[in-house]
Amino acid sequence: MDLNSSVQPHKYEEKKKGILGRFSGREHVDKADSERRQQWGMKRKFPGEGQMHGHQSFTRDNRGFDFGNRGFYDEHMLPPGWLGCPPYGEAIGCLIPSKVPLGESFNQHIPGKRYTPKHVLNEQRLLGRELGLVIDLTNTNRYYPISAWSEEGISHIKIRCKGRDSVPDDESVEKFVHEVSKFCSQGTHAEKYILVHCTHGHNRTGYMIAHFLKRTRSISITEAIDIFAKARPPGIYKEEYIDSLYTFYDEKRPDQVVCPQTPEWKRCDDANTDGEAMQEHKNSAAPLHENHVMTNDDLLGDAVSFDKLRELRQMCYQLLKLGMPARGNLQFPGSHPVSLNGDNLQLLRQRYYYATWKADGTRYLMLITWDGCYLIDRNFNFRRVDMRFPCKQTDKGMTDQIHNYTLLDGEMVIDTDSNTQKQERRYLIYDVMAINETSLVEMPFHVRWRMLNKEVIEPRNQEREVLSKSTNPYYRYDLEPFSVRRKDFWLLSTVDKLLKKFIPKLPHEADGLIFQGWDDPYVPRTHEGLLKWKYVHMNSVDFLFELGGHGHQLFLYERGRKKLLHGNRVVFNDASDPSSYSGKIIECSWDSERQLWIYMRIRTDKSTPNEFNTYRKVMRSIRDNITEEVLFKEIDEIINLPMYADRIKNDIRAHQNTVSARRK
Repeated sequence: MDLNSSVQPHKYEEKKKGILGRFSGREHVDKADSERRQQWGMKRKFPGEGQMHGHQSFTRDNRGFDFGNRGFYDEHMLPPGWLGCPPYGEAIGCLIPSKVPLGESFNQHIPGKRYTPKHVLNEQRLLGRELGLVIDLTNTNRYYPISAWSEEGISHIKIRCKGRDSVPDDESVEKFVHEVSKFCSQGTHAEKYILVHCTHGHNRTGYMIAHFLKRTRSISITEAIDIFAKARPPGIYKEEYIDSLYTFYDEKRPDQVVCPQTPEWKRCDDANTDGEAMQEHKNSAAPLHENHVMTNDDLLGDAVSFDKLRELRQMCYQLLKLGMPARGNLQFPGSHPVSLNGDNLQLLRQRYYYATWKADGTRYLMLITWDGCYLIDRNFNFRRVDMRFPCKQTDKGMTDQIHNYTLLDGEMVIDTDSNTQKQERRYLIYDVMAINETSLVEMPFHVRWRMLNKEVIEPRNQEREVLSKSTNPYYRYDLEPFSVRRKDFWLLSTVDKLLKKFIPKLPHEADGLIFQGWDDPYVPRTHEGLLKWKYVHMNSVDFLFELGGHGHQLFLYERGRKKLLHGNRVVFNDASDPSSYSGKIIECSWDSERQLWIYMRIRTDKSTPNEFNTYRKVMRSIRDNITEEVLFKEIDEIINLPMYADRIKNDIRAHQNTVSARRK
């Protein structure tokens, strides 16, 4: 490959007909899709649409709530139609559709047979079903306390869905499918079931289960709807939900698919149709305001359809020259560093390394295509963001071509101005693995790093500069969700300056250093030659935390299965309820004096804990205790080795020549 020539894609129109094709889901934001959204947008409500952002005052006495002129209701009022609604349906795989169980506080309001969390557990056990997870799709917290499940060792996940005529939004669907898939993939849950409920267990519940069935089985949406209807008669009985399912998967609704009539038990109580909407008002999520504080946990972009997700994952594997696994289970392929310890510290002597700071942000790969960019998280999920990356200019001037199938590696950080406290989200790119369908993984890192600037960063900056001076620009870079820049790398001889002067002045958090082999290829997954050094007090491990009959339990992964770390304790210094962390991935640091783990944060970007082998390496790093002083002493010896001394001189000379050329 000629490094002096730009790697150009085919023309935009040619690519539309080529490898990508059209999106099969609704997340493809093109003209046809926009028109399709408008056609059913009046029925489907997305979060924040049509909300009143003014203040809603209400008063409470011992009977209930008064919402001004909106009416009055008792907080223990039964949901309309709940009494006559059958409690649950047949199991669909590991999923059990159900109406909402009501806590003990409702008992005096229920004239007939009760259906509490305890009743749910007992009835399912009689059928030989042990629950491991409850997914709650209601838009309120008033029906039962979460402790009713956690005290039984059962996890509870809340996915707020408005109900009534508001179809669950795409983000909620993605979360539901993800949580069910994650639960089913864990070996310890092989014999356990998931109770899925909304208020009555038909429309929202059926909508979510139909999505899951469609994505995990080779069936049509018609078959998915029919499977649910047979397990939970009469199935989904609202037109909006059925239409939305067909629209989502671009399937034509057959004439014979008729929406069932509203069940008799629901029609009897429909006189009070505003019941749940009014009840749930006080518990609904607050809208984000303009002064919303950015966090690394913020979701960026739009989810993609299941078919699109599979296609994009396969493309990433091809660009990285990875073989497809026999079982088709594609994992996040990004390169991972290993902790610096007494053994691999010797690698710094054997190879030529540069260093950079270890930003405490969120890891993302980025796949750039002609129709948008995709952020790829550690769970190998893709979310589409509107960004533009033009190709390098030709001899004729500005190019009309944009990148297509260019794969980057980097981390998302939040820069904060120390004076104004203004925040800006920024994507720091530190590697490029493919440019316009051409894989670069076998090239040395220093070549890839320079190509990143030449082929990706500079063309974008040049076009942005030109458009900023235009009175009528054809693209607005200032409206993008975040900025981008290439991450800098430092000579090993300047690490002390990097650590003591540069990092303290950064506008975002950093927790250590990364040592990158200057001549290394891109190594997917664990790269034993890519080294990370963290401040001793910030060495950490990501655990799966569970609160069971034996108290606090910390799990790692070993060969794809959970592995309990016996005899290890964790403390939560924020005085929060440990049950709120059960079932989540938590990052913990090690307290050597007290011989226990200290909770740091929830890793929302991860769905699995660290591998046991990773844990061992971190513990080795902690025991070896490579302090700043030890690191500096080692580096001082290394840079005087002939291999380093000569290359450092050459690199400094080359850098000076580059700077001089730019000034001319």
